[in-house]
Amino acid sequence: MQKPAWYLNRLRSMSGAEIAHRISRGVKVLSMWPMAGDVPPRDEIATDLRFLPPFVALSPDQLITAAERIVAGRYSFFEFEDIELGNPPQWNRDPLTHRVADASRRALTLDYRDERVVGNIKYLWEQNRHLHLPTLAQAYVVTGDPRYSDTIQAHVDSWIEQCPVGRGANWVSALEPAIRLINWSITWQLLGGSRARPFATEEGAAFRERWLRSVYEQSRMIMNNLSRFSSANNHLIGESAGVYVAATTWPLWPEMRDWGERCRGILEEECLKQNAPDGGNREQAFAYQTFVLDFLIIAGLAARAHGEDFSPMYWRRVEVMIDFLASMTDAAGRLPMIGDADDGQVVKLATEPGFSTHGSLIATGALLFERPDLASKAGALDGKTITLLGVQSVRTLSRLKERARGGYRPQLQFTDSGYYLMGAGFDTPDEVRLLVDTGPLGYLSIAAHGHADALSFTLGIGDREILVDPGTYAYHSEPEWRRYFRGTSAHNTVGIDGHDQSVQAGNFMWTHHARARCIEFEVGSGRQRFVGEHHGYDRLEDPVIHRREIDFDPAKQVIEVADMLRCEGDHTARRFWHFAEDCQVERTETGLKITTGRTQVLMDSLEELEKVEIHRAGNAEQGGWVSRRFGCKVPSTTVVWQSAVRGVTVLRTRLTYSRSRPIGI
Repeated sequence: MQKPAWYLNRLRSMSGAEIAHRISRGVKVLSMWPMAGDVPPRDEIATDLRFLPPFVALSPDQLITAAERIVAGRYSFFEFEDIELGNPPQWNRDPLTHRVADASRRALTLDYRDERVVGNIKYLWEQNRHLHLPTLAQAYVVTGDPRYSDTIQAHVDSWIEQCPVGRGANWVSALEPAIRLINWSITWQLLGGSRARPFATEEGAAFRERWLRSVYEQSRMIMNNLSRFSSANNHLIGESAGVYVAATTWPLWPEMRDWGERCRGILEEECLKQNAPDGGNREQAFAYQTFVLDFLIIAGLAARAHGEDFSPMYWRRVEVMIDFLASMTDAAGRLPMIGDADDGQVVKLATEPGFSTHGSLIATGALLFERPDLASKAGALDGKTITLLGVQSVRTLSRLKERARGGYRPQLQFTDSGYYLMGAGFDTPDEVRLLVDTGPLGYLSIAAHGHADALSFTLGIGDREILVDPGTYAYHSEPEWRRYFRGTSAHNTVGIDGHDQSVQAGNFMWTHHARARCIEFEVGSGRQRFVGEHHGYDRLEDPVIHRREIDFDPAKQVIEVADMLRCEGDHTARRFWHFAEDCQVERTETGLKITTGRTQVLMDSLEELEKVEIHRAGNAEQGGWVSRRFGCKVPSTTVVWQSAVRGVTVLRTRLTYSRSRPIGI
């Protein structure tokens, strides 16, 4: 159970209407939960529909290898590589802690955050999303081998048996069945629909009925538990997309068709509400932007295929969201790890190595919106895009690339989302890219996936990252690391007296939210300038206002950072600097020398420092880690410059960079 303070803070984040809604829903669910046995008859005249194009494998050998691993009961996700879970897996067993959750308990009475009850819920849920089933179906299309369709049946049937309706950890969150339904829909379509060969026998027909029954039960569960109020973030988009895709795939019940129409309206509204006009997702977490985009695009493709397309405003918002990702992606194809990231995927349709979630979305956007500039930013086409848009995408993307003139020009100013991009030589080998964050903490009252990163910035030079956002690492396990990676000390900004800019009140909850803003932003061919400030420390007994000025002179290859701190009393200010894993960081007389590849950066403090700390692979108070995958962290270098502050104090940092010529030139 959570501590009493957590419940108090959670109540404070809710409106009176939300509290009443949650009490009402809890009473209803506990007393009237619809159990198995009451699925209404299907319409005999209705038939399931298809929105996917005919499937052609991009890399048949890699696809078959991936399918064979699943048949052998082996999976890879998070930090696990080729872990054995069985064929079929034990669906209520957490592969991290090996704890088996009780599948007989009513779902709403389970505390899914308690590892003693369910293990690590994130790891348990991951295998239950059934992201692997489309891979088996793809392999079945390519080879016709019944082992793949038999494995699909074994997994679906065993899941239905082990996870009775409304009971156990797999019926706690409405988002989980939504993702599962999307993957079931894709699997169903790839197999051939209700008249697929695996359903032709008497046994196959009986399996089809069991499968359809579970589709209805899970759709109903979602509709009874749609996220609302302070929880209506990416979950609501995902839940609605899951039901809408199910309703378009299996419009076999009047209720299902009604649910689909309702969810279509929710998606139309939430697409515009949760994503800013400049394309940034309001959760202030780049990984969740890619997550949300998959829901919106897959639902949109389903709508188009069935003659009930979403509005032009919906598709325009999707387009600018992809533009946002393209602008944020560096010349090496990397996206900064701003905000939470849990490696969550809606679908896993590409088996080729090196797959990039955001790179795939950029390619998809180029095709959907016929954008040569996005095509020039996109890499090679991948199996996911081909599965969703068809094999003709290969030729279309190539044609768009040929039409591109001048490459992709990133947008530099995102005033709604609060991001400002400075630099030179974008998308060239000599790229310099500095991204400053003045965005809100996160979305809605709990800001679940935001980090305390106001006025933090990342820096890349050439093909190398210099200053990075260290990532996320974990959600429910190791709470001290959860606090660290989302806290101020894990970002390239200034901490005061050991406090976070915003106040953490739970793994997915903040109370006091830092307010940041951009005051001045000038870019051009000459000097570039940013000025911003935040008021996260105005809650202190002696309030401190942090203003950061960044000046960039591309000609001189100099970046100057001035941190002005306004207060009355005495404080301790700590400037945090987080370097990429491959950076060699050495202390100099006035600061640091950073070397990586052909790039060298001299980083000097222009004021005398009270204390200098250099950490590598430290504890959760020190840092010295980067997490590029959920559940995995690797040693890096964190440097802390400590200074005494009184009254109005300016702390200045100068970065001077250079790049050596490649050997042979």
